[in-house]
Amino acid sequence: MLTVVGLSYRRAPVELRELVSVTPDVIAASLQSFGNAVILTTCNRTEIYQDLPNPEADAPARAFLLQRSGPHRSEVDDCLYAYSGEAAVRHLFLVATGLDSMVLGESQILGQLREALDSALTVGSTTPALRRAFQDAVRLGRRARSETFIGRHAVSVSYAAVELAREVFGSLNDCRAVVVGAGETGELTARTLVEHGVAVIAVANRTIGHAERLVRGFHGRAVRFEDLPEVLVEADIVLSATDAPGYVVSHDAVRRAVASRPDRPLFLIDMAVPRDVDPACGEIPNVRLYGIDDLKARCEANRDLRGQEIQRVHALIADELGKFVAWERTRAVLPTVVALREHAEECRREELAEALSRLKHLDESDKQVVADLSRALVNKLLHEPTTRLKADAQDEFLVAAIGRIFGLAD
Repeated sequence: MLTVVGLSYRRAPVELRELVSVTPDVIAASLQSFGNAVILTTCNRTEIYQDLPNPEADAPARAFLLQRSGPHRSEVDDCLYAYSGEAAVRHLFLVATGLDSMVLGESQILGQLREALDSALTVGSTTPALRRAFQDAVRLGRRARSETFIGRHAVSVSYAAVELAREVFGSLNDCRAVVVGAGETGELTARTLVEHGVAVIAVANRTIGHAERLVRGFHGRAVRFEDLPEVLVEADIVLSATDAPGYVVSHDAVRRAVASRPDRPLFLIDMAVPRDVDPACGEIPNVRLYGIDDLKARCEANRDLRGQEIQRVHALIADELGKFVAWERTRAVLPTVVALREHAEECRREELAEALSRLKHLDESDKQVVADLSRALVNKLLHEPTTRLKADAQDEFLVAAIGRIFGLAD
């Protein structure tokens, strides 16, 4: 039975997620200790998938995550989630398609799923069910992005802001950004920028510790609000999302920044309510300022279309989930099918040998005809029971009855 225990952005803030996040060397050692597992770790989640005899056997995985939590053990425990059986596979498929991502439909997760499976394969900690589930998940993720538009229409303010920047600049690969605010919106914005190839050169926040945590994976630097005028000079894009009561990005700071690099425009996106950026900044030559209303209008325009795409992705998930469940049920009766065929083959060989001992006058070609006849009869007689077993694998009475009728359990 597939199980998953994890912690994600849906229940836990970044302060708790980073406690349980694991590095590649820790993953390798942990996989060996678990026996069978695949560990998926990203900036938004840490999850341990296992193939266990029952859901209660996931206690070591829970203990592993809680052990890493230190003094925050009870807080992490409250945020943990666990699924088993069909629900665990469905959760994995939701992750793979981007429906469970902070940025709906994001594609980075597919590479992370492949890396998680590769790590487990290297250590030898997978089972047929784990391999099948993750391979199906990656394939499903590709289908979702090729057969639907799930990743193309912004419905979050943060993603809409980045989409707007892409329209202004075209490719964002050469752009440098400053994110103002290290809260949930700032975190989502920074990660979306990085996903689109932007260099996040700085994150500014009133509490420097929060900014430092956020920039760890971005190769940028953390700065306080008072240091913003210095980093504005280097930026192409500034996205601000704080809960400050007044303007964080002042008219004077923007004017001086643009004056020092007159050949480069500055793109300002204010995602805060109340506003972070002095509206007068929009009047400065070479400055383009967009506010929260611009972004919300874009989100609303795309919401209905994205809703249709979500339903299409759910249909793909249902299709793949049905295939996986059918495969798993068939796999459960394979020992009975194999035992039945081995029993029949043993009987066939014994009876064939007895018959041929009485037909010594036959030449080799005739003996081959008799042997082929015996195989054909066995295959024809077993075809219906074997097909029925695989089709009704969930029927425990039928499986047990086949075993008793043919004496397979003896």
